[in-house]
Amino acid sequence: MKNSNGNTALLVMDLQNGIVSRYAEKKDILLPFQKAVEAARQNDIPVIFVRVAFSEGYPENNPRNKMFSALSKSGGMTVIEPGTQIHESLQPQPNEPIVTKYRVSAFAGSNLEVILRSMEIDTLILCGISTSGVVLSTLREAADKDYAIRVLSDACLDGDPEVHRVLTEKVFPRQAEVMTADDWVNSMNPEA
Repeated sequence: MKNSNGNTALLVMDLQNGIVSRYAEKKDILLPFQKAVEAARQNDIPVIFVRVAFSEGYPENNPRNKMFSALSKSGGMTVIEPGTQIHESLQPQPNEPIVTKYRVSAFAGSNLEVILRSMEIDTLILCGISTSGVVLSTLREAADKDYAIRVLSDACLDGDPEVHRVLTEKVFPRQAEVMTADDWVNSMNPEA
């Protein structure tokens, strides 16, 4: 399914209540994400939301997994909980898939690759929380799968601003085009 911008899709990753709330004190922090989603919709670019969540009882969590194993004891982050739902400011439309992943990369344990193949997508626009988590892991895996990749640098957040800077300025450009949300929007409407 080709859209007017070729075979491109916007991946909005981990913009879920429990993760967005960590940045709640920063006013207007979600504006670049909202701008990217709106531009994608206006330009017939599929928007695919990705979240991290687990089944009741955490059968996906291995005790050796340092990042996720603690959830099995402390609870939270199951597929039905409010914290794993997409943030209301970016509410998915009925035709926009919500992919559930079980690890850091958007591809890990999810049906993302099947969706992308079915839509004949070959170019991914990445945005998400966090830059050093889902964005980095998804970018690396997408590059290994031969996708063309763009990263919207101001529509990526990380708890460590220096890590965000190093990734977006030094690491990501080796495998992706890095631009702001405004630059991406303007590239679709050059006469604007």
